[in-house]
Amino acid sequence: MGHREQLMAGAKRCLEERGFARTTSRDIAAAANAPLGTINYHYGSKERLLNAALLETLDEWSEKVRSGSAEPVAGSGAGARVESMWARVVESETTDRPLLVASAEALAQAERSAEVRQQLAEAFERARTTLATDLHGIEGAKDGEVARAVGSVHMALIAGLTQQWLVDPERAPSAREVATGLRRIAQALESDS
Repeated sequence: MGHREQLMAGAKRCLEERGFARTTSRDIAAAANAPLGTINYHYGSKERLLNAALLETLDEWSEKVRSGSAEPVAGSGAGARVESMWARVVESETTDRPLLVASAEALAQAERSAEVRQQLAEAFERARTTLATDLHGIEGAKDGEVARAVGSVHMALIAGLTQQWLVDPERAPSAREVATGLRRIAQALESDS
C-alpha cells in the first residue's frame, strides 16, 4: 500500500476516532504512518483528504444500508424493501455513530467551503436516484422527476432520523415506526386527492 492509500485509510480512522473538526494533519500522518508532507503532495490539503475520506466512507455506508433493498424480502413489495432498509439505517445509527457524527460536522463545513458543498451535493444527487431505483424500481433515466422526488424524501428522512438518533437515541423512532408513519402520511395524501 502506497502513501496515498495509507493516507486515505488514516484519514478514515481519524474521522471515526477524532471527528472531522478535531482531526489535524499530524493526526492523519501518524494514523497513516506516512510523512506529513505526503498529505499535500497526494491530496493538496488536509481538508481535501478529509473530504475525500468522508465521501468514500459515506458511499460505503450508503451501500451498506441499501444492500438488499432491491432483493425480495419476506412479504415482498416496496413496503417490505423500505422497512428493511430503514431497519439497516436504524441499526447503523448505533454501529456507525462516529461516522455519522463526522458527517454532521462535515455538513456544517459545507457552509464555508464551496468544494465540500459541491462534493456533498453531487453525492446527494447520486443517492436520490439510487434510492428511488433500489426501493421503488423507479428508473431515473425514464422517470427522472419522480425518481428525484422519491429519492429526495428518503434522503430527508435519513438526515432527520440520523439527527434524532444522535441527539436522543432513547426516543428516536424505530424502522417500524418510520414505516408506519410513512404509510399513514401516504394514506392522508391519497385521501386529499
